[in-house]
Amino acid sequence: MVVSVIIADDSEIVRRGLGDILASAADVHVVGQAWDGRSAVDMARRTSPDVALMDIRMPGMDGLTATRELRALPVPPAILILTSFGGDAYVDEALRAGAHGFLLKDSPPEELLRAVRHVARGHGVLDPVVAGPLLERFAERDTQLTDQEQRILDSLSDKDRRLLALIGRGLANAEIGELTHASEGTVKNQVSRLLRKIGAENRVRAARFAYRAGLEG
Repeated sequence: MVVSVIIADDSEIVRRGLGDILASAADVHVVGQAWDGRSAVDMARRTSPDVALMDIRMPGMDGLTATRELRALPVPPAILILTSFGGDAYVDEALRAGAHGFLLKDSPPEELLRAVRHVARGHGVLDPVVAGPLLERFAERDTQLTDQEQRILDSLSDKDRRLLALIGRGLANAEIGELTHASEGTVKNQVSRLLRKIGAENRVRAARFAYRAGLEG
């Protein structure tokens, strides 16, 4: 399928750069560029994009507020948050607002395209550089597994634990497949089954579980 995308960033240089990268892919189509959160929401109402690339810090309506409004639309886009550095304190707020993924602005073009495709399919994306500080902040507030979570962890096979640890590192399905010698489709199915086992609605929640459980990939 062709993935329709809007880009929201207050920097014209950043918007143009992202637009050029996305335009290089035949299966991605940029339907609009917005300079702040309000214009992004208005644009999404007009164009119904599959994905919104969203900066956090913008004048007027910021990316967090825009994310909440976008997720409340009748047909909401997947939100891929763009951040300048992994320790951004606003990242966990964006997660609570309904963001599907987080990516550094200086990520390689192929990583940006892969992230856009992943969130368009309903998968979560967590840049490894973002993952560490984000999960550390969660862990500081909630360091112990509940009794139920411990029972779930104890019930997992070694293979499941290994997969959960790799998700905790922020790896995409293709990267996990390379490490486990499995196809991307096989990994996708394995991840879906694992999320159901542990009761996690997305990969970010699974990564948080892995971090708190002390699993290392």
